[in-house]
Amino acid sequence: MKKASKRVEEFQKLFEKSKAYTLEEIVFILKKAHKVKFDESVDLVFNLGVDVKQSDQMVRGNIVLPHGIGKKVRIAVFCKGEETTAAKEAGADFVGGQELIDKVKGGWLDFDVAIATPDMMKELAKLGKILGPRGLMPSPRAGTVTQDVSKAVKEAKAGKVEFKMNKLGGVNVLIGKLSFKEEQLIENAKSLIDAVIKAKPSTSKGIYIKNIYVSSTMGPGLKLDASEYKIAQ
Repeated sequence: MKKASKRVEEFQKLFEKSKAYTLEEIVFILKKAHKVKFDESVDLVFNLGVDVKQSDQMVRGNIVLPHGIGKKVRIAVFCKGEETTAAKEAGADFVGGQELIDKVKGGWLDFDVAIATPDMMKELAKLGKILGPRGLMPSPRAGTVTQDVSKAVKEAKAGKVEFKMNKLGGVNVLIGKLSFKEEQLIENAKSLIDAVIKAKPSTSKGIYIKNIYVSSTMGPGLKLDASEYKIAQ
């Protein structure tokens, strides 16, 4: 049997695998377990009790986290006319119309969020096979297809995140960096949990959120005590 690494052995001394912890306890443990030189990301992972085969039980939404995600977000805005100026003034990193679309067709994908005005979607739809698999295709539901590109850019820069259930009923979302203050990570986590609870499909029956785990890039995954949020219903 392969022996656990020294780092893993140190993790095991900090927590009990079968125990559920409060957010305050989890953030404390993750910070104490931090041993690497880079600033680790912190993720919330939800295991949902919905029927993944039913299209009306898809869980998705978006939220602007109170303290952002601690990551520089590169934003590309596909628009033309007056919206071009509005997007640039709001802080978009790349702004353009057909020329920007052609650039993506050529293999350029150096952005994290794509925003588009409705009149650009006919051409952008042709890039579905390129943008779709990478989660970069703008959509009205996510607020990234809009005439108000200024608002969309500012929200993305402020820490707006989209959550979407995968085929196994899981949702994985970045909520910040370990360098954040403890209260900042806790507030971000609570905001996201509230948003996922509100996104519960009306047709979903039984336990909606089976469990939530919080983890850092190189750290352990800790189970959250669900009783505080009344989600195991």
